[in-house]
Amino acid sequence: MKKLLPALLLPLGLLAVGYPAVAQQPKSIVPVSAATRTLTGRVTDSKGQGLPGVTVLLKGTRLSTSTNADGRYVLAGLPAQGARLLFSFVGFTTQEVAVPAGSAPLNVVLRADNKTLSEVVVSRSTRAAGAPRPSAKSRPLPAPRILFTRPQVSTQAMPDQVELADQSAPPQVEYYTNATPPVAAYPARAEAGAGDTYAKIKENAFHPVGNEPLSTFSLDVDNASYSNVRRFLNEGQLPPRDAVRVEEMLNYFRYELPAPAANAAAPVRISAELSDCPWAAGHQLARIGIQAKKIETASLPPANLVFLVDVSGSMMDADRLPLIRSGLKLLVRQLRPQDHVALVAYAGAAGLVLPPTAGSQQNTILEAIDRLEAGGSTAGGAGLRLAYSTAQQHFKKEGNNRVILASDGDFNVGESSDAAMEQLIVNQRETGVFLTVLGVGRGNLHDSRMELLADKGNGNYAYLDNLDEARRTLVAQFGGTLFTVAKDVKLQVEFNPARVASYRLIGYENRLLANEDFNNDRKDAGELGAGHTVTALYEIVPTGAASPLVDKLKYQPTTYQPGQDVLARSASLTTEVLTVKLRYKEPQGSTSQLLAQPLAGAALPISQASVDQQFAAAVAEFGLLLRQSEQRGTATYASATQLAQAGRGPDADGYRAELLRLVQLAEGLAPAGQTVGVR
Repeated sequence: MKKLLPALLLPLGLLAVGYPAVAQQPKSIVPVSAATRTLTGRVTDSKGQGLPGVTVLLKGTRLSTSTNADGRYVLAGLPAQGARLLFSFVGFTTQEVAVPAGSAPLNVVLRADNKTLSEVVVSRSTRAAGAPRPSAKSRPLPAPRILFTRPQVSTQAMPDQVELADQSAPPQVEYYTNATPPVAAYPARAEAGAGDTYAKIKENAFHPVGNEPLSTFSLDVDNASYSNVRRFLNEGQLPPRDAVRVEEMLNYFRYELPAPAANAAAPVRISAELSDCPWAAGHQLARIGIQAKKIETASLPPANLVFLVDVSGSMMDADRLPLIRSGLKLLVRQLRPQDHVALVAYAGAAGLVLPPTAGSQQNTILEAIDRLEAGGSTAGGAGLRLAYSTAQQHFKKEGNNRVILASDGDFNVGESSDAAMEQLIVNQRETGVFLTVLGVGRGNLHDSRMELLADKGNGNYAYLDNLDEARRTLVAQFGGTLFTVAKDVKLQVEFNPARVASYRLIGYENRLLANEDFNNDRKDAGELGAGHTVTALYEIVPTGAASPLVDKLKYQPTTYQPGQDVLARSASLTTEVLTVKLRYKEPQGSTSQLLAQPLAGAALPISQASVDQQFAAAVAEFGLLLRQSEQRGTATYASATQLAQAGRGPDADGYRAELLRLVQLAEGLAPAGQTVGVR
């Protein structure tokens, strides 16, 4: 269970008047009354609408907070004078504001990011000094963009100390030792995320096409890593290396891919593009894109959803159960009369809070969500069994049957072994009940366990770092998150030795499959939801270029030679770089179908490639830098920024603009020596 430092825990009662808890900070105690101050205020857009989830960061420190549903914030521990705050939010220009002297609230207006810097507008409250703040009941609120639950008011006094960053702690050093080719090591950096658990990632190496022409892996549509990385950067920390899964960063974004034809039998379509690799001269970058068919919400099959919510003691913080409640309320607003929702809660024991209820009874469902309160230990296994049992009792044969697990992953009481839960989930997915996992919290986030459970359950894993991410996952991507159009989706790429000497799959380390698994319909793989896109990148060493292999092979051909039948059956095949094969099953099917698509032609310079190719390359380069990858080549934050700007495109939702901001934050946080290439 996560233990918040008492000096940073605002009373839950402050949530009742609309203020979020102050972010946790490492130790270095300064009395508030003597050297620091507490600032409040509100962040709005140009129309006066409160912006929820805006990060408010004291520049040069890790002291931060986020705005609540009405855009209000409270930040304790600011210096008495000279403070500068950074206000950042997806789709809006980050504003840096000097905090004026005095005690009045500081209100900020953020401007929509339209590729140009906007003027910062700062207003000072006209409330007279010492006058009472309007109560939550009397204060007028704008039309709600999100729902925010308000627990009972607490009378606990605010602590008189806050904890600031401790700069004296020695850094924790970790290096990878299997460099190919050898590169200079980065300077040591302290690992963030103490208490969180992430699966160890051993990065994919280059493989020679001469004796390993096939690359096989399961599709992954998870994007939890990106929002978790964003949380670390917004709090002024570089993320732990193993928290950075490059394929999940790539798949956070949507790309303009050709969709299956309206009358096509297959629910997915393959596309591919080839360009130069921006971080390795002479290498090439192959991007494989998979687009699932799009289905209008009104045409989606009926849903049988069971919300399984962790209400253990570790879920008390504002970024956990309160965030989950708000997110589930957003989802409830999307339900149709034919959909049904049940609610199961688990702590020391599991219980059915709400039996399956029609989507037309939204008030009943919302009231049940409001009744959820945190406390006790965690019996995760019992909760899963009850949730699946509830889903089976109301199974919709032609519908979407799914358990939605929301937790920090801290299962620690009762029959909750990983093996037992995994087997339960595997058994249930075979019956047609899938699992979606929503991760929250920090300090004891069991990321590796949450990802594994979603993988075993034929579902996807999302990390909710703020209310906007909850809206994106559960509202904007309602169909893709919850409605499966293809399951057990596998990719196998065959490389042409006439064009490719060696290759490396970027990311997907925990999704690799044996080549023989591709045609084995009993082997589980990933799922695709309605409208989902999936992106995979290969770094390719073309024939004739310097190979990153440790030694040149003695007995195997490594370059194409005319007349070698083993390399090409006809001269026409030498124009093809690779062939992508995809296997999938219908959501209720047991036999896979096969699709194939070759990639041919010359590689374009990256500057002439499509905007999606440039942006995907920027995301990958950013991920390699954050991971301190030994395959990073000449990657730099400046190069990633340039590529992301060139590949930004229309960017209607502002997420690509947000990546640019995160790259700049990471560059500012990186120690000297980590911002330049080494080859």
